[in-house]
Amino acid sequence: MRRALWSAWRRTSQLTLRVTFQETDNATVLTLEGRVAGPWAAELSRVWVEKAPLLALAELSLDLSNVIYADDDGIRVLRDIYSQARPKIVATTPWTQYLAEKIAASPHDRSDEEQENADND
Repeated sequence: MRRALWSAWRRTSQLTLRVTFQETDNATVLTLEGRVAGPWAAELSRVWVEKAPLLALAELSLDLSNVIYADDDGIRVLRDIYSQARPKIVATTPWTQYLAEKIAASPHDRSDEEQENADND
């Protein structure tokens, strides 16, 4: 049985992000749809901080299948989620597979520019 814990659809013109948490008996799926960028990256971070303590015992999957764009802030938030929860990442398109690789890359795998940006945060 699946139960939605939290779902929000935020809209500003064409820039949108949908965040959904679905829970099963022993796992939680965090599904993202749209753009993880700008204010939506900040909103995802806020929601993650709020919901992460509730997910401590569940295995987490991060479904990126319907993410169409992520800016540097969005990638940073996704890396934070990955480093805290080590979710299984679901990526079904070349773009989301590339994004998954960027999220899961260890610090020594990142370019000098990416590492410098991370160090400045």
